[in-house]
Amino acid sequence: MADTLFRSAELIEPGDLVLYHGSIQASHGLWLAIPCPCHICRAIDALGLADVRFALIDPWRERSGPYHARRESITRSAACS
Repeated sequence: MADTLFRSAELIEPGDLVLYHGSIQASHGLWLAIPCPCHICRAIDALGLADVRFALIDPWRERSGPYHARRESITRSAACS
C-alpha cells in the first residue's frame, strides 16, 4: 500500500510544474507539462500503452520547449505539493 501512495504522489497532471533533466541539456530546468499533442503520442495513448510522453511549455512563454519528453526525464516540482 505504501508503494501505491508513493507512486500517486509522483503523478504528473496536465499543467503541473516539472523539472526537466533529460537528454537535451539546453532545456534543463522548470517547465509546465502537458500531454504531448503530436499524432504519434496521441496514437500511443489511444492504444493504452504506458509510454506517456509530455510536451514542455515555458511558464513565462519566452522559449519553446521539448516535445515527446519521457516520464523518466521529468520530476514533479515541489511547488506542486
